[in-house]
Amino acid sequence: MNIWSVKPWAGLIGLLMFTVWAGAGHARPLPDFTQIVEAASPAVVNISTTQKVKQKRPNRPHGKMPNFPEGTPFDDFFRRFFDEEDGELDEFDAKSLGSGFIISEDGYVLTNHHVVKDADEIIVRLTDRRELVAEVVGSDRRSDVALLKIDAKGLPVATVGDSTKLKVGEWVLAIGSPFDFDLTVTAGIVSALARSLPSENYVPFIQTDVAINPGNSGGPLLNLDGEVVGINAQIYSRTGGFMGLSFTIPIDLAMDVADQLRTQGHVARGWLGVFIQDVTRELAESFGMSKPEGALVSRVMDGSPAEKAGFQVGDVIVKYDGNPVIGSSALPPMVGVTAVGNEVPVTVIREGKRMTLKTTIAELPSEDELKVAQTEPETADVNRLNVNVADLTEEQREELELKEHGVIVTDVESGPAQRAGVRRGDVIMKLNNEDVNDAKHFAELVADLPEDKNIAVLIQRRSGPVFLAMKIEE
Repeated sequence: MNIWSVKPWAGLIGLLMFTVWAGAGHARPLPDFTQIVEAASPAVVNISTTQKVKQKRPNRPHGKMPNFPEGTPFDDFFRRFFDEEDGELDEFDAKSLGSGFIISEDGYVLTNHHVVKDADEIIVRLTDRRELVAEVVGSDRRSDVALLKIDAKGLPVATVGDSTKLKVGEWVLAIGSPFDFDLTVTAGIVSALARSLPSENYVPFIQTDVAINPGNSGGPLLNLDGEVVGINAQIYSRTGGFMGLSFTIPIDLAMDVADQLRTQGHVARGWLGVFIQDVTRELAESFGMSKPEGALVSRVMDGSPAEKAGFQVGDVIVKYDGNPVIGSSALPPMVGVTAVGNEVPVTVIREGKRMTLKTTIAELPSEDELKVAQTEPETADVNRLNVNVADLTEEQREELELKEHGVIVTDVESGPAQRAGVRRGDVIMKLNNEDVNDAKHFAELVADLPEDKNIAVLIQRRSGPVFLAMKIEE
């Protein structure tokens, strides 16, 4: 066979393959952000704030201040160290920077709560270089959203999109003023949705890898249609700078907060009235569940919607208003956006069985009303768990807002309780899904505990109630 005779065919095949590859490569080109930026940037603003701060003067050197002409640099310098008595306060202006965007032609501006918090003066700088004094219409710490108002008409307005339509992997871009560099544009993709952060339980954050730095806070996150889908709020960083983890408040939530701030001056959030935690593999086994899921109820607050609906400690919430509750962090945002007064079906697993509780959602109380009481430990006896417990006094029960159950841990030695995480000062409320009445009852329950099986222990701690999984080994 003459190999030279097949070369033209091989070349033709190669050309066809290259054409197919090239066509596939050009089928999904990188997006062109230029038109998006041109359309959206006029509605993006720079926000600078000034706050009066008082700081105590350091110790002064003793002696008489040299005599310099008043108002000279030397006179100002030495007056800092002489002239005034120690311990007095110096007042100075602390300045901070952020971003925002205009949502109405008559001057309403959205930004972050932390950008304008405690500010004595807020200056909004527009893209046409005008600088206008802004007033705070309302500001909400829990969602980190603030609504400002500037005195202007006919302003460019950002197009608000729908953050519920976002998908992981799609392109997004941010416009803001990092380090006071106006109208800086950065791009990336949506990394995750409905992220819960420890400091913000009521916000299902959008996570992106868009470069966000100090000064970007309050600026818009845009999709490829040029629509605002969120407010850039936080970064995760070990250095203080961008590390690839940025978090954005969904625009649907932010606009709801803004509407409430504009119409009623505060934000009303739904409230269920339970303390919750994640279900671990060990806890799932102790509750007879096939897999870890849902939000485990560790406390039901007195007078709360949950108490009125019949919730019990040890219930595992697996559905809220028909939506699955994957983990405990998913529940607070669901409850928070529920309209006050709505009746919502909540599905729980109780003693291995599913049941649905009809719950009328109330308004979330103030933070002061939600504080958990604290207590101090006493002394007690030792048992097979190597933990010492004592009966609670009436004063301790009042301080902890506890009823008739519970014993206080006074000492923990090496053993099952210590391995499970029980600490001195904890109040043991339930053991193996049974209420603990007193120290004598606790000893009886411990004597009957099975070995080599995960056992649920509910404790009341300074930080709140929590379930632990404990195993007594043979």
